[in-house]
Amino acid sequence: MNITLTNDTLTATINTKGAELISLKKDSKEFIWEGNPEFWGKHSPILFPIVGTLKNNSYNYNGKQYHLSRHGFARDNDFIVSEVTENKAVFSLSSSKETLENYPFDFELRVIYILDNDSLILQYEVFNKGISKMPFSIGGHPAFALPNNFENYSLRFENDESIISYSLKEDLLSEETTTFELTENQLPLAYSLFANDALIIKKLASDKIQILENNVPKVEIQLGKFPNLGLWTKDKAPFLCIEPWYGYSDTIASTGDLFKKEGIIILNEKEAFETSFGIKIF
Repeated sequence: MNITLTNDTLTATINTKGAELISLKKDSKEFIWEGNPEFWGKHSPILFPIVGTLKNNSYNYNGKQYHLSRHGFARDNDFIVSEVTENKAVFSLSSSKETLENYPFDFELRVIYILDNDSLILQYEVFNKGISKMPFSIGGHPAFALPNNFENYSLRFENDESIISYSLKEDLLSEETTTFELTENQLPLAYSLFANDALIIKKLASDKIQILENNVPKVEIQLGKFPNLGLWTKDKAPFLCIEPWYGYSDTIASTGDLFKKEGIIILNEKEAFETSFGIKIF
């Protein structure tokens, strides 16, 4: 089922499966990737309770091995719609018999979409409803439509003069890095940047990143407090994913202890976590 939000500037459509943003329009122009499976059949999945890939797709907890596929299960589950107004919608996913088989923690995940003038705010709330500590990561994966020549686009980082990307090896994070020097805070886009999969950035000075087309701002991603970032596309695909993350893939040296995973968040019993990012359309 789709939920549509509108205001005087924007129209956003969210699918209850995965609470996934599937459309964001201004003046009938679409800014979210259409999801053509020839390249990638998703639009903006929510990554929870992990971001990226676990070593051997598994982890250990209390002497038992559990399995989680890449980016976790939230994107594949139906969310309950708990509130809808003209410009706000609240979706929730709670632990179940099925989730407990692979993630033995009692949780509730709320995803809140709010239209605010020319921006869409995506808010995530995670509640540990159990009686033990709960490790998790969470992230967004919005794919922005770039319908024209890919090399006409660039990214402008608010405060960074260079960015350091960590390389993936068989989907796991290595210590091998590439430094990209920016010209006037800009990174020109080219498919060659993604020849070895995503760019994984552990630390940024910028709170905002703009997508420019021929040096004209089209979209601004307001990262909020998200500490990590992924950038990704596929060869010849007319989209770019700009992904605010808490956490990232396991390192090659991972021991399988989820509580010691780099970038992991650990909630105490009955504790809550809240974060958000924004998408501004010019």
